[in-house]
Amino acid sequence: MAFIALTALGSCKSSDNGSGSDTTQSAAGVWLGTDASSGLDITGIIAASGAATFIRGDGVQFDGNVQVSGSTLAATVSGYTNFNGTFTDGSTYGLGTLNASVATQSTLDGTLSFTTNGGSAISGSWQLGYASYATSGASLTAVAATYTDTVSGASLTINSSGALTGSDPGNNCVLNGTISAPSSSYNVYQVSYTLGNCAGTSAVLDGVKFTGLATLNNSISPSQLIVAVAGASSTTKYAIVSTLNAS
Repeated sequence: MAFIALTALGSCKSSDNGSGSDTTQSAAGVWLGTDASSGLDITGIIAASGAATFIRGDGVQFDGNVQVSGSTLAATVSGYTNFNGTFTDGSTYGLGTLNASVATQSTLDGTLSFTTNGGSAISGSWQLGYASYATSGASLTAVAATYTDTVSGASLTINSSGALTGSDPGNNCVLNGTISAPSSSYNVYQVSYTLGNCAGTSAVLDGVKFTGLATLNNSISPSQLIVAVAGASSTTKYAIVSTLNAS
């Protein structure tokens, strides 16, 4: 299932005591770079509220709420494999911490310490730069379109009011939800949806409420929407990451 698969204090707050040398940096926006530990790409999406998701190139996402003091960023993160995938020990979930240094709309370099539910330790060394398209801001007008998932072929339509509808012919899943643009200063969207009518291995996703973050890269053609969400049934946690191209 590759339908749509997240999580920094947004505004730049100042703790300046008058010397002008103690300004808290902002981590809000979209960050791109690599993880030196795994060699995989990292995409970070951070809302103005502090909700953040960091998506690794293999579909693993690390979600949390970041706190920034001065140029120091810290977060406790929940990590998930993409739906139907597992970590090397067979688990699909874990907990960790992210500690980083951040410069507003410039660099975010950090260290991830993470342990899966199966007891495996995963480390990360991230060097991220601010995405050039992140400053274009978010709006329902900009994101309204019909999209196609680059992996599964699933379709997703967003109307000008932020309603989401979609379907995946591969597993019969039907999607209904909403997308919002909480800040016109950052290219970051909030997403919420549920899936229904799913067949096969995806049937466990029926009725699960997924929430997360998205970003729209409208600097390329076609525009590309990246969405990372997580949710839980009464027994299991799930996460889905998707890359979708505008039709």
